[in-house]
Amino acid sequence: MLIRDVRPWGGEPSDLTVEDGVITAVAPHDPARTHHGDTVAGRGRLVLPSFSDVHCHLDSTRMGLPFRPHTGAPGVWGMMLNDRAHWREDEWSVAERATYTLGRMIECGTTRVRSYAQIDADCGLERFEGVLAAKEAHAGRCEVEIMAFPQAGLLREKGVPELMDRALSSGAAVVGGIDPCTLDRDPVRHLDIVFELAERHRAPVDIHLHEPGALGVFSVDLILERVRALDMAGQVTLSHAYDLGSVDETTTRRLIEEFAELDIAMATVAPARHHALPLTGLTAAGVRVGLGEDGQRDFWSPYGNGDMLDRTWQLAFTNGYRADELIEHCVAVATMGGASILRNGPARLTSTTDRPGLTPGARADLLLVAGETVTSAVMDRGNDRTVLHRGHVVADGPGPEIPSHAGA
Repeated sequence: MLIRDVRPWGGEPSDLTVEDGVITAVAPHDPARTHHGDTVAGRGRLVLPSFSDVHCHLDSTRMGLPFRPHTGAPGVWGMMLNDRAHWREDEWSVAERATYTLGRMIECGTTRVRSYAQIDADCGLERFEGVLAAKEAHAGRCEVEIMAFPQAGLLREKGVPELMDRALSSGAAVVGGIDPCTLDRDPVRHLDIVFELAERHRAPVDIHLHEPGALGVFSVDLILERVRALDMAGQVTLSHAYDLGSVDETTTRRLIEEFAELDIAMATVAPARHHALPLTGLTAAGVRVGLGEDGQRDFWSPYGNGDMLDRTWQLAFTNGYRADELIEHCVAVATMGGASILRNGPARLTSTTDRPGLTPGARADLLLVAGETVTSAVMDRGNDRTVLHRGHVVADGPGPEIPSHAGA
């Protein structure tokens, strides 16, 4: 395949040659260049690595369905109970909703996904099976890692660890945990179960952490203790961790240093209010950081539209970034930063000037999008997009509108 007249990371017009799903050459654009295989017309658009959404909940999405006013109570437990009370009322099954939403994400430029699948005494494996169906429906268009996620905790209801074990034997690839202190109120036992499952299934760990300040640091220290004891460096991600930057500067510096030492990755959803560890400081230390959309128009939140370019704008906005270098860095985090968290991911970002993913040898997971510069593309978020996964065009043209009548 030849991709004609594109601007890698906003650079000079170029032609990209792709063979067996890998970029093999990047040359200055030549209108007279001959090629006997497939061609993709870049039309002067930017070419970027495709997005990696490393924190989404395909099992809870209501995208494609009529808008529903928000009814959730405050706090993780209150939101979870609201979701539990209503998720079976949806006009579409979990599989139908997850498949629709994943399709929209692909059309907007995402080809790598880590999705949570809620597992608890109420839903059993039903929601996991719905996400698995969506993964299978889009096989060849997108890579999906499914996380077995105990949204209601591991200890508050009987049988959850056994359900987690079954999911991990049936296609789940990541062991999830959540708020060891504030939800299960037994952090040692909670983390014992999480890491026992990880050892048994040789799976990485991803822990949802909403806990505030010093309590969050306490839970993180228990996690780091297990990473050291079990030799699991490079196998653990902390998601959210909104408040780890609210503690004293000495503790913040220690956490960043230990995350770098033990290769602890972090996944953010670019929250509006947070005291997170500084993105630039994490990058400078070599800590892997990825971006995700979290829940999308579900019983937890009315926000979300399947477009990681929108969430990249949000990452830049919530960090107060104005300089092009930092806004482009947000794109790097949303694309190759997230890819580095997933299994067999590429090398990490180590500077706000790193722009990987578009040189010979890189896999041809690409997004062609209109824009004068990368920053302008983030600001404008146009719909003229072409998406490639492993060197194959998997979407071309504007992403679909969310139909207000769907499911009615």
